Amino acid sequence: MGDGGRHYVYGLHAVAAVLSNSPERVLELWLKEPRADQRAQAVKDAAQAAGVRAQIVAPDVLSKFVGDVAHQGVVARLTPLAAWNDDQLFEHLDALDRPAFLLVLDSVTDPHNLGACLRSADAAGVDAVVIPKDRSAGVDGVVRKVAAGAAEAVPVAAVTNLARTLDALKARNIWVVGLDGAAEKSLHAADLTGALALVLGAEGEGMRRLTRERCDFLVSIPMAGQVESLNVSVSAGVALFEAVRQRRRQAPGSANG
Repeated sequence: MGDGGRHYVYGLHAVAAVLSNSPERVLELWLKEPRADQRAQAVKDAAQAAGVRAQIVAPDVLSKFVGDVAHQGVVARLTPLAAWNDDQLFEHLDALDRPAFLLVLDSVTDPHNLGACLRSADAAGVDAVVIPKDRSAGVDGVVRKVAAGAAEAVPVAAVTNLARTLDALKARNIWVVGLDGAAEKSLHAADLTGALALVLGAEGEGMRRLTRERCDFLVSIPMAGQVESLNVSVSAGVALFEAVRQRRRQAPGSANG
């Protein structure tokens, strides 16, 4: 959530993550009183350790900043965390000393879904999440709250032309694998151990045509019940951790490696 080039972040996990990872971005911090629980105290302690003064305010003051959301009694105003551009993404990938692992989200416009995808991406250890600059939810206060701190840890690259970016990834020998419910190949039968970009589209519409055409191959998640498809954030979690499972099995020194 933004205001005049500054962004509000709310929720205990999200604010604690900022204080831990980049306290210099915190311009102001507000806490509701009374909050005597351990999690609120941890935020206070982190703020004190970072030299950030916490202002104690009434609950309605927090609502004026962020509206009627579950802010959990803590709101911070930050300098914006700029998304990477194409050049910064490629510089990061070229500097890696291991096979790249990316999550690409095509036209995911629901901030709750984007936040949940970022949380899964952080847990899976991806190197970056790639989104289109114009057809995507922004990394705002809702996304940061749902991501529970992951939005401060996972680099997000907002690219101008997603199809062109996928071409550039393929030129760097990164396999581009799309999830499509109609694909005949199962996710579990695919080799996800090398340099990899997993691509998911928006719920309902899926990937756009140009995005789908850039994929080296398409895979589907096997479905055993009556439900035809999964929420995009659930699908992202399933696909990411199948890749993690395979990559750990393949790693030197692993039990099956």
